[in-house]
Formats: sequence, structure tokens, C-alpha cells
Amino acid sequence: MRPDTHSDMAIAGGGIGGLVAALCLAREGKTVRVLEQAPEFGEIGAGLQLAPNAARILDWLGLLDRVMKDAFFPTRLVLRDALSGAEITALRTGNAFRARYGYPYFVTHRADLHSALVEACERESRICLLPAKKVTGFTPEPGTVGVSCEDGTAYSAAALIGADGIRSSIREELIGDGDPVSTGYVAYRGAIPSQDVRDAMGVSELTDMVIWMGPAMHLVQYPVRGGDLCNQVAVFQSDRFTAGESSWGTPEELDEVFARACGPVRDAAKLMNRERCWPMFDRPPTPSWSKGNVALLGDAAHPMFQYLAQGACQAMEDAVVLAQSAASHAEGPDAFAAYEATRYPRASQVQTRARMFGELLHGKGTMAAFRNHMLPRRSELEYGDTDWLYDHAVLR
Repeated sequence: MRPDTHSDMAIAGGGIGGLVAALCLAREGKTVRVLEQAPEFGEIGAGLQLAPNAARILDWLGLLDRVMKDAFFPTRLVLRDALSGAEITALRTGNAFRARYGYPYFVTHRADLHSALVEACERESRICLLPAKKVTGFTPEPGTVGVSCEDGTAYSAAALIGADGIRSSIREELIGDGDPVSTGYVAYRGAIPSQDVRDAMGVSELTDMVIWMGPAMHLVQYPVRGGDLCNQVAVFQSDRFTAGESSWGTPEELDEVFARACGPVRDAAKLMNRERCWPMFDRPPTPSWSKGNVALLGDAAHPMFQYLAQGACQAMEDAVVLAQSAASHAEGPDAFAAYEATRYPRASQVQTRARMFGELLHGKGTMAAFRNHMLPRRSELEYGDTDWLYDHAVLR
């Protein structure tokens, strides 16, 4: 598709959600223009967990084998106490898990998934990928939307999708609910050689995805790139933020917080890349994601904490339902209203439960003691607690 022609859909944001939406819409016969503000289509970050509800969609798109080529398949999803080092509970993700959900639970490098999506979009004649196009505004009219970019270029489409993240400019113009709220938590993340982590943890191999839970802090570990690298994410609540200090979440505070942890966690936290950290922000569920022929998708609509590892997965579910709604309704407003009605209850549930799971991970005192007493009673093959999340079907 020529970049100077009118399209059925314009998508602001070329991340995972925006690209999956483009592929799903193209499958429904729609022409799509993806406007990405970065100078090239790429993905920042390291590891990414993909549950069966996302794997099912990747399989439908014909990309699952490509994405799983360098992926790692954990034996178990494990919760451990970051202070004592004791294992609290686990969920097995082997044959019984695959038999129940039809797909595996796997982890991959975020860039590997993103590159697979870019390549698939480039092969699709209905999709035009335009980098260095920061959307600065839009003008909705009956049957069309005019989209303006920072470089002075302008485009038109029958409808516009804002897939531009938690600080979405489309959301601000559409809803106007201001900036997301800082939680006082900060994350350090990065992939490092697995051997370094094995040495720090005192183990011969890494087979599980592990979350080490502690008071107002946790550490996540899982291999990526076939096990050659290990992704680590260290998260903690900053006392300096609570005290109102301007400098907070620093590497020094990272060390102070994780100094309270058991030896293996303390040593693993010392391996974290200190060059960049990610302050964590929150938005409560909003009652509306669309207005007329403009709609939001992914983090722009429902940003969620990473505690259930569902951010990318939910954006993919959005993309499928949005494309199905666009195929079933001739007018953009009708399609987006149907999309919102279908997705709002599901995404809000995941968003809310992710927040609740974070409170469980970061529990202190009595809450932590109760958690550590009750969770070991469950079986590693007890999947009733995850059916609602992993067995949800959006594909027709």
C-alpha cells in the first residue's frame, strides 16, 4: 500500500499491540497504516512471558513456531520467599498444562516477538509501516479521521486506533484524564548471561520461572534466548519517594532494599543493569475506550501491572476482538462500541487482579505469614485458579 493513500485504519503506535492489530485487521481485508514515533520499528526491554491465551493468537496468525524458535519453556512457575529463600508454591507447565490449555507457557526476548511481528507486517500488502511519525493530533469527522504528525505530515483513515502506550496522546485527546499516577515502585530489568545467574544462585541449571516475593519488593528470573540469557526484573517500593524526595529509585536504594533478602536473591540483584530504571505508573479502569471512530488498545486503554505477565497478552486479545468487530460492523463507531463492550469486562478483570496479585507478592507481616501458610497447600497441578486467565477464547 502506498504511504500517501487513504487507509481503512490508522494505528498510532508500532509496539506489540499495534502490530498484532494491524495483522488481524489485514486478515479481515482492511488496509492499515501504522504510525510509529521512533525512528525505526523496534522494541525496548528484555524478557516477555507469553501464556496460552497469547500463544493461541500467535498460532492463528501463523507466527507461533517462529516466535517459539528461540524461546524458553519453563518447567514450573514458582513463588519463593525472598527473605527466607523457601519455596512457597508452584504451577507445573509441562504436559498436563499443555493438555488443559492446548498451548505452552513460554518466555522469549521481547525483541524476538516484535521482530517476528514486523516481518509479518512487511509481508502483508495491506499494511504500511511508517517510522518517525509521532502523532500529535487527530480530527474526527463523519466517516473519516484526519491524523497529523510532528514532522508536518498528515494522513486520513476511516478510523483511528490509539496503541501508543500508557502515556497515550490519543487517550489524552479522547478522554482527557491526565497523566498516569506514580506508584512509588520502580523496576530494574535486563537480560544477562545465564551462567552469571546460576553462579549467583548456586544452581547448576535454570529450569523454572521464579518470583522471589518480599515486603514491598520482588525479583523475577527466567531464561530467554533458549536459555543462554536470563531475564531479571527487580522491583521495589521506594521509601524516598514516600518521603517526598526528588531523587528516588536509585541504584543505591536498589541495593539497600535487596540487602534484606536471602543470599541468592541479594547476589542476583547485584547483577542488575544500573543504567536505566522504569518507574511504575498506574491508571484505574476507565469506563470508555472509544468515541466515534477513534478507539484505544492495549496499555493506552487498560495499562496493567506486570504481576500477571498479561500486558502484551491482553493487547493481543484486544487486537483480535477489534478486528472481528470491524469486520462485523460497517461503521467505525458501531465496531468500536462492540469492541469495547466485549473487551472492557475482561481487560478490567485482568487489570484489577494484577493489582491484587501485586499486593500478595509484596505482603508484609500478617499478610505474608498467611500467604506463606496457605499457598503451600495447593497442588502444582491445580489449574482451577488459572483457567479464567489462560483458557479465555477470543478467536471465533
